[in-house]
Amino acid sequence: MHIIESRVENSGIPQGVFLKRHSLPMPDGSRNYDEKDLNLGMNLSVYGRVFRIVDCDAFTRDFYSSIGINLNGPEEYPDDPFAKTRAMINMKQNPPDLAEFKNYIEVSNKGGRPNTNLKSFLDNDRKVLSFSILWEDYSYDGGDKYYTLNYYLSDEKVEVKEINTVNSGRTAFPMLLKKQKLAKKPLLTHCPGMSLRTEDYYKPEDLRCGNKITIYGRECLIFECDEYTR
Repeated sequence: MHIIESRVENSGIPQGVFLKRHSLPMPDGSRNYDEKDLNLGMNLSVYGRVFRIVDCDAFTRDFYSSIGINLNGPEEYPDDPFAKTRAMINMKQNPPDLAEFKNYIEVSNKGGRPNTNLKSFLDNDRKVLSFSILWEDYSYDGGDKYYTLNYYLSDEKVEVKEINTVNSGRTAFPMLLKKQKLAKKPLLTHCPGMSLRTEDYYKPEDLRCGNKITIYGRECLIFECDEYTR
């Protein structure tokens, strides 16, 4: 067995490896634990310290099913009052509007700025969801207009390109929407950043074939996607 404690920033207690990998004896010392002694919803005694097994991953559940053992259902983790208290303290010390101003001052003074989107970029770089969408334009010179919607998983931004047809009689307008985050209900202000309200942006789970999305007042139907997206 090998037990690792997740590290929490500024917790004030040592964390990391709790138990190095070795055969763990049972409390009575009769024998060592094996896989058949473990199950969800049970207490595990580790050298006098009692752990509660609350959940497992899909591979573990499949393994136990293959050997004829049905695991119990998962349990909820207990509430952590420290995490809630820490979040309230951070909110009072750095309100959203003040934190944005501090970042601006730090960058203007040639200081570093934490890249919070680096992990998403490294995990999802060049991974793009591509959908075919239709906008039924009811204006005087409108009609059915077809576009390709690309959703970039690395930064959750969207771009919409028009599919031009030969002899359509329309002026070529290649980009309906430049690459940016697409809000479901955009907050329109006189200057960017004036509103402290948070916008709800489109996520991959919102983009499904048959659903309709609104692109700044244009209601578009998603009718197809490519094989990678599917």
